[in-house]
Amino acid sequence: MSYRNTYVVGDIQGCYGGLQQLLEKAKFDADKDKLYAVGDLVARGEDSLGTLRFLKSLGSSFETVLGNHDLHLLAVANKVRKPKKADNIQPLLDAPDLPELLDWLRQFPLAKKISAKHTIVHAGLYPHWSTDTLVSLSGEVSKQLQSKHYTDLLNNMYGNSPTTWSEKLKGVSRTRFIVNACTRMRFLHNDGSLEFDTKTHPSQAPKSVKPWFKVANPNLTEHEHVLFGHWAALNSETQDSRFVALDTGYVWGQELTMLDIDSNKLIKVHA
Repeated sequence: MSYRNTYVVGDIQGCYGGLQQLLEKAKFDADKDKLYAVGDLVARGEDSLGTLRFLKSLGSSFETVLGNHDLHLLAVANKVRKPKKADNIQPLLDAPDLPELLDWLRQFPLAKKISAKHTIVHAGLYPHWSTDTLVSLSGEVSKQLQSKHYTDLLNNMYGNSPTTWSEKLKGVSRTRFIVNACTRMRFLHNDGSLEFDTKTHPSQAPKSVKPWFKVANPNLTEHEHVLFGHWAALNSETQDSRFVALDTGYVWGQELTMLDIDSNKLIKVHA
């Protein structure tokens, strides 16, 4: 199907009201337009249940990649983890249609190419991977997440190790690295290993770490664009047009941002 407009929205975090304002501002029409999201559909906002129900109702006009909060919801709902106070997902956990919503959610990947030039992923592109590699590795995780035994993945995905990628990684270690790189990554140590403690703006970070998008990636062409979320403190500042940061902290009282990929225009609403 050919769409009139194709949009990519940043972290919604269960902010149903803000999402509706943004779509209204863009004059989004589910019969004519396509909406993608960079993950973290749920969590700290006022209505994660309403958000998922609405996005699911859009049918083929909506697709997303999964963020850390989306995976955490799956883990909590399957009793792998206990909910945190800040999660704000109890109404969703109590909903009669929860199983249906979870099955819908776990069909989505960690990364997806949405055009010849645009790839979406929640946290970013690990600098030693091409976008093709990213999507391929995402597929390995999706195969597990979409299987009958997907709770095995949820049980094994938590943890910070390994922090360094090798094609030789297998099993739980390989899966966990892929999940962490796609959904949790912000900074890397100088040796290229993942660093999980620092969540600030890069200007406030220790000199021993670099944002992932500041590490040279010989696999990425100048015409490719990686659209990501996850990092509200970044304030969209990547200083590289190939990397488009769409988490602008609406749930923290700032803005919800959506990109029209055809016009390269940003549409925003304030909290």
